[in-house]
Amino acid sequence: MSFEKIRVAGILNVTPDSFSDGGEFFSPEKAVRRAVEMEKEGADLIDLGAESTRPGARPVSGAEELERLLPVLRGLRAKVTVPLSIDTTKPAVARAALKEGAEIINDVDGLHTRGEMAEVIREFQAGLILMHRRGTPESMQQLTQYEDVVEEVFEELDLSFREVTASGVHPEQIVLDPGIGFSKQAEQNLELIAGLERFHAWGRPILVGPSRKSFIGALIGKPAGERDWGTAGAAGLAVAYGAHLVRVHAVAEMREVVRVAEAIRDARHHSLCPGGTHVRS
Repeated sequence: MSFEKIRVAGILNVTPDSFSDGGEFFSPEKAVRRAVEMEKEGADLIDLGAESTRPGARPVSGAEELERLLPVLRGLRAKVTVPLSIDTTKPAVARAALKEGAEIINDVDGLHTRGEMAEVIREFQAGLILMHRRGTPESMQQLTQYEDVVEEVFEELDLSFREVTASGVHPEQIVLDPGIGFSKQAEQNLELIAGLERFHAWGRPILVGPSRKSFIGALIGKPAGERDWGTAGAAGLAVAYGAHLVRVHAVAEMREVVRVAEAIRDARHHSLCPGGTHVRS
């Protein structure tokens, strides 16, 4: 996937308990309809998750995750053309999903990605979204002690990046995600978005996933389902500060936000570079 233009990933949770839309697309039929709709709205990628990773979420077995996931994947194969990403930490789930036509694995446990998961990525030559998180959904919000959140997240994610590439996954297969909302307090999420330029050091695309997260709720005082305007602010500034891929629930609306933010960012780069040379993040 090219990142000359900022890309929009649509979130599709096929779970009963996700923080924003838990249960809304739990049936395979509804999930497939929503995926088709997101592609029409302009999603460049659809990210399917069959296990909630919200704070405090209970883990599910690989068998249960696949029971939720595979009917949706099979229903989508002939109905969408954009790449499908699978939000999972389990190598067995990743392998089964890639066999069914998924192209990317979104590993939210990226700090611990080693061994078998890297082997699966190598075997299928799949894309890998490598995210920073400390702990598990049950423990991560007790692991938010940082002296310098931008630098420490960079260093911890860099360790994961180095381990994965040393195991044979090519850097060109990898997108990196600082993990907004995962083992971070509200203010730390704001600092990470403001500090995205630090993550350009890898020369790889950066994904930011602010959609409807609790830090937005803390700022605007609204429940998850009413945070799209706040998400728009976070997504627009993430683009301005160097995100290449934005992961969102409201695809049509956020695609417009991204296009406008990208155009303003490029106009600023143009004004800073006499002769019309564009500097891409």
